[in-house]
Amino acid sequence: MAIEVFNRREIKYMLSDEDKNALLEIIGTYMNSDPFNKDGKTYSICNLYLDTTSDELIRKSLEKPEFKEKIRLRSYGRVGLQDYVYLESKKKFDHVVNKRRTTFVLNDAYDYFKDFNNLKTNPKTNKQVLKEIDYIMHFYNLKPRVYISYDRLAFFEKNNSDFRLTIDKNIQTRRTDLRLDSPIYGEQLLPPGKWLMEAKAFKAFPMWFVKFLSDRKIFSTSFSKYGTEYKNFVLTQNKN
Repeated sequence: MAIEVFNRREIKYMLSDEDKNALLEIIGTYMNSDPFNKDGKTYSICNLYLDTTSDELIRKSLEKPEFKEKIRLRSYGRVGLQDYVYLESKKKFDHVVNKRRTTFVLNDAYDYFKDFNNLKTNPKTNKQVLKEIDYIMHFYNLKPRVYISYDRLAFFEKNNSDFRLTIDKNIQTRRTDLRLDSPIYGEQLLPPGKWLMEAKAFKAFPMWFVKFLSDRKIFSTSFSKYGTEYKNFVLTQNKN
């Protein structure tokens, strides 16, 4: 069962192909691969980010406030209308991320986005989380604004389930065809040969990982997928 509620720190790093390959050479000693990474291959994650018509949430987020929040609908790969997807709230305060999620049938999620009164639950719904997200949806009048997908490698430390690494490539975005049952496509967000890594833990990162970063002179970055997409979108609008 997918974890529905948790808190953690999330620190991001930009890797080159060489950095990623060097990490993969040693990571098996310390971490297990996510079951979704069958035969060491990436798996796809697709998201619809919800926002106001004036993109209020992402604009506030880019101002780097002490508290910020996002709402998104997530699927693992392209899904059908009757498949399960996850509606998530992601809040960040003082560098600690609180993530809460509940399960929807995709077509029910589409109906809900059109009319907040058309709220259908299913046997996997977390009613408390849904109540909290529904309040945010109503408060801001949120609608799907951006599609973002990417291919992911994910790892969990063998002796510390608190520590997780994700490495993403092929980050694609679009502001049309905002459906998770549509094909996976869009504008590339990263240049070729670049990977976005996130280190996720509530406690301290393990020493082997800190040493890897130090040896290869890899430093943290404030890169945001949705934030970068929005900046690109604004630049494009200004050119037009």
